[in-house]
Amino acid sequence: MLQVQLFTLYPEVFPGPLNKGIYGKALAKNLWSLNVINIRDAAKDKHKTVDDTPYGGGSGMLLKPDVLASSIDKNIKKGERIFYLSPKGKKFNQNIAQDLSKVNSFSLICGHFEGVDERILSTRNIEEISIGDYVLSGGETAALVILDSVLRLLPGVLGNEKSASDETFENGLLEYPQYTKPQIWEEKLVPKVLLSGDHSKIKDWRLSQSEAITRDRRPDLWQKYKKK
Repeated sequence: MLQVQLFTLYPEVFPGPLNKGIYGKALAKNLWSLNVINIRDAAKDKHKTVDDTPYGGGSGMLLKPDVLASSIDKNIKKGERIFYLSPKGKKFNQNIAQDLSKVNSFSLICGHFEGVDERILSTRNIEEISIGDYVLSGGETAALVILDSVLRLLPGVLGNEKSASDETFENGLLEYPQYTKPQIWEEKLVPKVLLSGDHSKIKDWRLSQSEAITRDRRPDLWQKYKKK
């Protein structure tokens, strides 16, 4: 079972959509678990203060290192990977999702305000990770994205285990076009090769489509694919 710990100032957000559909069923079957920790509970003063102004000036507030450290130290297992969701972190991708789906546990820290005190990242060996080149108001949305990507890779979560291996990014390419019934819709036909029953030709067609789409839409992925 994959155990996920999530540090947040807004625990009511979770599990949210992760308690529905295939993830909700997987949660009920104990294929994964989620422990949501309210960072504010670690604050010592009567006002439960979790943030303060940055040294050197600047706009916004920062999460206090003592409060966050206290929350982490009470809940993290030794050697567990901890990720802080940050726009300046390493870009999250399918390879990272695959890696995280194979571990026993990991933790996500959802930031707010202008970020966190840098000292907490180094002293607790926290990795920074980003879901894209844009800024969100908090890490909760990003955490849902990462968990969505990881959980579907766990054995037993998807109804068809093969579907995960055929999808976009799994082989370094974007996914090929898909079609279903009706065979003719608004005068548009399903490609003949998909109706042929020739699995070898279908496989070749899908690969050629994936290559063409990747070359056109994601030249960065195409260059990496060609080097393999």
